Amino acid sequence: MAGSIAFIGLGNMGGPMAANLVKAGYDVKGFDLSTESREAAIAAGVSVTSSAVDAVRDADVVVTMLPAGKHVLSVWTELTGAVKPATLLIDCSTIDVESARQAHALAKAAGCLSLDAPVSGGTVGAAAGTLTFMVGGADEAFARGEPILQTMGKRIVHCGDAGSGQAAKICNNMILGITMAGVCEAFVLAEKLGLSHQALFDVASTSSGQCWSINTYCPVPGPVPTSPANNGYKPGFAAALMLKDLMLSQEAAKASGATTEMGAHAADLYTRFNELGHGGDDFSGLINFLRDNGRG
Repeated sequence: MAGSIAFIGLGNMGGPMAANLVKAGYDVKGFDLSTESREAAIAAGVSVTSSAVDAVRDADVVVTMLPAGKHVLSVWTELTGAVKPATLLIDCSTIDVESARQAHALAKAAGCLSLDAPVSGGTVGAAAGTLTFMVGGADEAFARGEPILQTMGKRIVHCGDAGSGQAAKICNNMILGITMAGVCEAFVLAEKLGLSHQALFDVASTSSGQCWSINTYCPVPGPVPTSPANNGYKPGFAAALMLKDLMLSQEAAKASGATTEMGAHAADLYTRFNELGHGGDDFSGLINFLRDNGRG
């Protein structure tokens, strides 16, 4: 077991993840710019420090969970000047592949091992310790990091070398954005054709239309009681975060020369949904936007 873990970024995802490390018996020091997040982390047993540098000085492992690539590179640039040689740095943020590779380079220059390990599972999975981690990095780094990730998740997939975890996350969430848009469109069409929500669900969830967006996260109230549709579309997974991931997919597609027309269409739908002030709604709330023909 790692002697000490530093956790930088104790927000909606990072806070519960750090708390699960504490529950597993790890000595966790943490930092976040938000007073509210720091107080919640203290209540969960995290030793909160006055700065990120203070948190990492004696750490064997550093975990970061930050909003975007620019934040990861800024924080890692600062931290790699303070960590011990051979410290393992794990970034669990969802960022662009190029920034992830730059972060790995920073770690290597400091004599440290590193992993990019974005997650799937949302705030519920973070709290329950059931996240899926998509991991990029060298075999040696993965061997050291896997037991720590297993404390916070139920499925850990080593996707390849540096940046591969981010590549997998971007592709997965492009699929999710596309399928949710398609499921929402299908339910809107069903309503106009006089077909009940339950009837469409009963057919599609057990035939060729089945997918996570309908079977687990159905965007209408009723068929799946645990979906955000039954709770006023409170996230869940916020539409603003879905848009972020879809834009990352389109940036990656442009850089790599891939054709992703469905991904581009989903990105356009979520851009308009967010521009109308729904970034804080669950991403399945897109169905209300489609019902209103893009006006709501």
